[in-house]
Parts: sequence; C-alpha cells; structure tokens
Amino acid sequence: MTSTFEKTSVNNPASPERFFEGRQHEMFARLRAEDPVHYTPESEFGPYWSITKWDDIMSVDIDHQRFSSAQGVTLTNLADLERQNEARAIAGMPPRPIATAGFISMDEPLHKVHRKAVTPAAAPANVAKLAPIVRERAQKMLDELPEGETFNWVDLVSRRLTAMTLATLFDFPKENCDDLTFRSDVFNAVPAEYGIRDWAHWVEIITDCSEQFEALWDARKKNPSGNDLLSLLAQNPKTRDMTLEEFQGTLVLLIIGGNDTTRNTISGGVHAVLNHPDQLLKLKADPALIPSMVSETIRWQTPLAYMMRIANEDVQIRDKKIKAGDQVAMWYISGNRDGDQIERPDEYIIDRPRARNHMSFGFGIHRCLGNRVAEMQLTIIWEEILKRFSSIEIVSDPVRTNSSFINGYDKLEVQVRR
Repeated sequence: MTSTFEKTSVNNPASPERFFEGRQHEMFARLRAEDPVHYTPESEFGPYWSITKWDDIMSVDIDHQRFSSAQGVTLTNLADLERQNEARAIAGMPPRPIATAGFISMDEPLHKVHRKAVTPAAAPANVAKLAPIVRERAQKMLDELPEGETFNWVDLVSRRLTAMTLATLFDFPKENCDDLTFRSDVFNAVPAEYGIRDWAHWVEIITDCSEQFEALWDARKKNPSGNDLLSLLAQNPKTRDMTLEEFQGTLVLLIIGGNDTTRNTISGGVHAVLNHPDQLLKLKADPALIPSMVSETIRWQTPLAYMMRIANEDVQIRDKKIKAGDQVAMWYISGNRDGDQIERPDEYIIDRPRARNHMSFGFGIHRCLGNRVAEMQLTIIWEEILKRFSSIEIVSDPVRTNSSFINGYDKLEVQVRR
C-alpha cells in the first residue's frame, strides 16, 4: 500500500491545519486524480482510508451491511481522547467512549428505532410551522446589524439564527440559546479554543450541558405532550427508557447536526457570493434563484467534510483491499468537487442545473434528518438579506474552524449598507 503521497504532507488528508488554512481543495483534487482510495498508515487518528470519488463514496455510504457506524462517524484524535479521559478520571467520571451513542452511531435495527422517534420534528408540516418563527427572528436580527461598522457575521447572524432555531426544536429556554452554540463548539474543540482553559474545563462545560439537558429530559418524560425533539423521544416507548449514554449521544448528534451545518453554510454563502460578484448580480436580478443558490452553497461549502465508517469485512474498492476493522473516511467535500459527476465543479454557479445533486447530506440510512430545516433557514435568511442590504463587504480574510470534520468559519468580518 505504498503511495507517492507518503513522501508528502498530503498523506494525512484529515490534518486540521490544511482546513484551517483553506488549502484542502488542492489536496483532494490531487487525491481524486492520483490515489482516490488512499491509505494513511500513521496519523493522530490512527490508520485510516480516504475515499474521494463520488461513486466510491456513495457505494460506502449506502452499504450499511459492510460498513458500520457503531464505532463512531468521526476520526478521533487519540491523544486528545487520552487527555480528556485523564481529566474525567480526576473528576471521578468514567472514560469517554470513542463513539457517542446517538443514532448516527448505531447500525440497524436500533438506528431505525431512534431515528424514527425524532423524524416528526423535521417533517414538512412541522418545518412549515417553524418557518414564520425563523423569518421573524431573521428580520429582527438583520435589522439590528450595525451599518457601516465592522462586525463578525458568524457571531451576529449565523450563530444566532441557528441557535434560536435549535432552541425551538428542543423547546429549550430561549434566554439560554447561545449556550447551545457554545457547547456545540466545545464538543469538537481543544484547550485554547473558545475560551477553554484546559481539559478539566472542557469536561466541566460538557458535564454542565449534559446535566441541563438531563433535567429537561426528566421533565419531558413526566409530561411528554409537546412536539419538540425531547418530547418526541420521551413519547416513544422504544426510546423513552434509553440509557444515559444513549441520551447523551443523541443530544450531541442533534446539537451539532442542528447547529454547525446550517451555521457554516450561512457564513459560507456570504463568503462565496461576495467572492463571485457575477453570481451576486444574478441573485439580485432574480431572487427566485435563492433555492438554487442555497443548494449550490451547500455543495460548495460542504459543512461536514466527511463521515467515517468501520469495515465489517474485507472489501475491495478499485485496486485497494480494505480490511475488516479499518477506518474509512468518506470525503463528501471531495465528492462535491468530482468532475466526473458535476460539471465545472470548482465554479460557484447559483443557477446550476440540478443544483440539489450534491452529497453534503449523505446517502443511505444515515442521510441528514434535518436537511429540510437547514434549507428552510438558508432560504429565509437570503430572502431577508436581499430585501435589506445594498451591499455587504468582507473587510478581512476569514478565520476558519480548526477542524477537518467541521468545515466552517469562526470569524467573517463584514460591513453592511442598507
């Protein structure tokens, strides 16, 4: 399994530094051309495979018999996990498992039971009821933005809108909705990021989040009459008695899935449109292009760069033999730039034919549950942006998230004119 990549830094595609510096696409272009099923023998995540072509990614994603999610869907930094568990031991807590117990980290038949319990929250009728609430909040948020002053779009728009929507889906206290965003960031962060002092502080934040939601969970079980995510889980006889570990895993999944993806696509859309002025002119001339633009932005941004699976048995993909037990990263961010599937894939084209033909939501049994909620929020925020602003100007280079899983932005400084 030798490769020309082993002599270069490209041999570890999941290195967060490359994403932080915005250099990931040149790497994946090279992998697709030279080594589309690529093996990394050593990394901070252990050995793993990278699948970078559309057809190969889809073949793994839909094959839940030979590729398991039960050991987690992300590559785990083993040194960070050890440090977290040292901090947990000091706090008298058991070690953190590599995989959360949320339904995204379950195989059939258990996965279907847990996913089905929360599906009504993302059903079309519920999304339609949620839309006016999201629009009212988006309008107020945009109206309050300072004109002619530099501010961080991520903080004042992207984070706030998605946090408020997520709080509604959880029926979480509105005054504490910013906590959801902060905790979502912390789940995937390391000390020195987001104000985390050390691993003991990280454990403290995560524990506080779990305890707060456990209190809400207990209340919903006593009175499971609502239509929020926690009430739906409490109403279902097959999930109301889930273990604490399963509840915490589901909680992490819903917070990250409901926050990071949409938030980073909102920020990524502003960055993409303003760096493609011809597309901005199209959008202003024809706001009916917004749904197409939203889909193109989801492809262009690919807010979750990959998902990981474990091979249940030896599997041949192209000329490579993946062994049972191997980690396999399906790089959606690469498949979304595969020229064999998407015409002119490196161009941002808001009126692209078949714009919804992207893999950012995944395929198969684990396809994103909240994709309609995400599209609704993105559509509304852009409708309201076009009504209000004559211009938005980026005033400095964005600061990207230091992660190879969350493909996003921590800072995007802009000025707006009404």
